[in-house]
Amino acid sequence: MEAIADHDPVCGMPVDASSTLRANHAGREYLFCSALCRDEFLRAPTSFVAAEPPAADSDSRQRKVAYFTMEIAVDSGMPTYSGGLGVLAGDMVRSCADLAVPLVAVTLLHRRGYFRQVLDFHGGQREEPVEWSPDSHLQPLQPAVNVTIEGRRVRVGAWQHEVAGSDGASVPVIFLDTDVPENSAFDRSLSGTLYGGDERYRFCQEAILGIGGVRMLRALGYAGIEKYHLNEGHAALAPLELLRELNAGRPEGDWRLAETQARCVFTTHTPVAAGHDQFERALVDRVLGSLVPPRTLAMLGGAERLNMTSLALNLSHTVNGVARRHAEVSRAMFPGYGIHHVTNGVHSRTWTSPSFQRLFERHLPGWASDPALLRNAMSIPGHELWQAHIVAKADLLAAVHNRCGRALDPEALTIGFARRATQYKRPDLILSDLRRLRAATDAGPLQLIFAGKAHPRDEPGKALIRRVFEAARELGNDVPVIYLPDYDLDLAKLLVAGTDLWLNTPLRPLEASGTSGMKAAHNGVPSFSVLDGWWLEGHVEGVTGWAIGPRVPTSDPAESSARDIDDLYAKLAQVIAPMFHHERERWTDVMKHAIALNASFFNTHRMVQQYVTNAYL
Repeated sequence: MEAIADHDPVCGMPVDASSTLRANHAGREYLFCSALCRDEFLRAPTSFVAAEPPAADSDSRQRKVAYFTMEIAVDSGMPTYSGGLGVLAGDMVRSCADLAVPLVAVTLLHRRGYFRQVLDFHGGQREEPVEWSPDSHLQPLQPAVNVTIEGRRVRVGAWQHEVAGSDGASVPVIFLDTDVPENSAFDRSLSGTLYGGDERYRFCQEAILGIGGVRMLRALGYAGIEKYHLNEGHAALAPLELLRELNAGRPEGDWRLAETQARCVFTTHTPVAAGHDQFERALVDRVLGSLVPPRTLAMLGGAERLNMTSLALNLSHTVNGVARRHAEVSRAMFPGYGIHHVTNGVHSRTWTSPSFQRLFERHLPGWASDPALLRNAMSIPGHELWQAHIVAKADLLAAVHNRCGRALDPEALTIGFARRATQYKRPDLILSDLRRLRAATDAGPLQLIFAGKAHPRDEPGKALIRRVFEAARELGNDVPVIYLPDYDLDLAKLLVAGTDLWLNTPLRPLEASGTSGMKAAHNGVPSFSVLDGWWLEGHVEGVTGWAIGPRVPTSDPAESSARDIDDLYAKLAQVIAPMFHHERERWTDVMKHAIALNASFFNTHRMVQQYVTNAYL
């Protein structure tokens, strides 16, 4: 009789082959770490093992990298993301599938999504739950694991979505689900809402992601994982679970970190201290119990509060920010750590509109599998480029009319601003002086399209949406302003392709990277942006787009903001609008350079190749 000896099938913990706690099922012998796990197995053995365990050489299980992310955007019908972090994760796995990188992704199911945004006449945001059916998009998986939370055994099931690559390879995405009959109402809710609830809810979710994710990979037969990639600190309990596994049976004073560190890669995305998850140690101790010795956890993540970023930093051998400037900011925030950078990108085929895909296929065949070929975009005839843009713009304006009943002018310079509505993004910067904004129409008509959700608890962010609505009423038809509700993947694709100019106005240095301008560049849409994040690397003044304000802000925030506002209006009225309306050849030349210099580099194929060579190998 074959013995399954690597891990307990109930909790996922490693079990020594000499264990006397055993049970037989379907001609196989299973070993257990405790009598409790063995008894639970015997009550319902088929809940813990696959009917036909995969063969050891099964190609679907030969994955070398596990990618842990709290959110991921893989399908417009699956609201398992809130914004840039999840969209980046989706683009990451798409490029891994295209490039046949042997990766498996792990995330939470989020049965109620983030939220559906409803805006009233004044721009007041109301959040409604998202209704979607996992059965329609995902394949249920049979194995389940347990995670002990607050002393309770929480049952964790899983679903799978397969992201297909361009050449036959694919990447499985595992969605962890606690909404199973065995769990309490609270525990079932942990795979409910993305970024919802209080600190307890959030930390329990992170325990399911990190601890449950590692155990689920074991239960599913992913035995060859060599690297665990943490997409932000939400997943920092995954290396903690690895540390516990690798040191099982050792006394606390003999716990070794090096082997865990060698297996973990950490990408940090947040350039502000408030954005790094921290939890009170009383809550942490209550939720995790005796997962690891308290002194070890204090050493790795902090004595008073558990800082998830510190935990990930201390348990990873490779750490990177998401742009060159962001890495500098991160090193200042966490001195002593070797934080490098891999600048973000976007999945080229996903974010290139149909009209531009056809254009690239004619002139740059092979571009989708090798986006570096976009550097040859300078050879595309300007009139063909413009015609492709006119098609994309018509699609956007049709969507605006369908959603809002407002007919916008196809000849107007159309500026897009779409991102999370929060103070540091400054969506209202262009609305600071409506007189000067009206003056920018001297060269020709101008219109603005906004989109973006405010976090349900971000009252200042919600106030910014109301401010845009207020400005829209004041401007009337002089400068039409539209705010499109419920920003999602489908709307984003229309916006980044159909606007004429992409606006980004964050407070420096709070934009870690930003990727919406990269998506716009794939459609020949130049950026008009503050010099922060990726734009510090992609900006060539008047060539790929335009900068707002100086490279280095002044020490006085008010003065710095005033300089940004003045520069924005001056360039818009004196340079950008006149070029768009009266110098079409110069404008299409900027469009070509945005593709050739920005899109050819700021894509996830390049990004994934850097991760493979710098972190995975």
